[in-house]
Amino acid sequence: MFQDKKVIIFDMDGTLINSVGIWNEVDKKLIKKFGFSNELEDKAIQKQRDTLLRKFSKSENPYLEYCKTLAQKYQSNLKAEEILKLRYEIAQDYLKNVIDYKPQADKLIQKLKENGFILAIASTTRKPNMDLYRTQNKNMMHKAKIDDYFSLIFTRENVKEMKPNPEIFLKVVEELKVKKDEVLIFEDSLIGIEAAKNAQIQVVAVYDEYSDEEREKINQLADYQIKDFSEVVEILEKELMNEQN
Repeated sequence: MFQDKKVIIFDMDGTLINSVGIWNEVDKKLIKKFGFSNELEDKAIQKQRDTLLRKFSKSENPYLEYCKTLAQKYQSNLKAEEILKLRYEIAQDYLKNVIDYKPQADKLIQKLKENGFILAIASTTRKPNMDLYRTQNKNMMHKAKIDDYFSLIFTRENVKEMKPNPEIFLKVVEELKVKKDEVLIFEDSLIGIEAAKNAQIQVVAVYDEYSDEEREKINQLADYQIKDFSEVVEILEKELMNEQN
């Protein structure tokens, strides 16, 4: 898995951190504020969000377009900008106090860093959210401060187009001046894995229950599939030991 690799790229939501379910809760509360409570199943909310963000992936601000569509569907008088701000306000407590690394993710990035790999984050997460993870999320800062381990962090604001467009991954390759075959990507979602394949870079599918509906396609496209990061830690340790022998 790691042979001849120099750069390891991680997606954020659903890959490095447990957050997809959190965003379902945020959108659930947001929709309730519009006076609707009959369409609040997590799967329906997530599917709606994923579909709309994919649809608006080439827009200047896909999340603003997403909020505009929510206003139309749920008959809100609020402007899209106001809804986007409200959504961010609802998310604050979750971002600071609830979201955490996936099990063993912190151990993996520590081991990778110790063994000379260059780590990068390439995520459609917005910069204000990433800044909270970096500087205010107590769970993550206690285990592994992002700034201590990642040499490069690209967020939604760093690219014109969202995944499955490969732009964000290609930008990492260009910035770090490495070859594509020296890079390995960790992703959880179908659009993320599609972006990696569109960039012609090997990708590991990290299991996340919120991507189960697309599991078959994910497993077909990904170069590797893992259930959790403890598997990757074991693989890394074995490969490092083999190199020493």
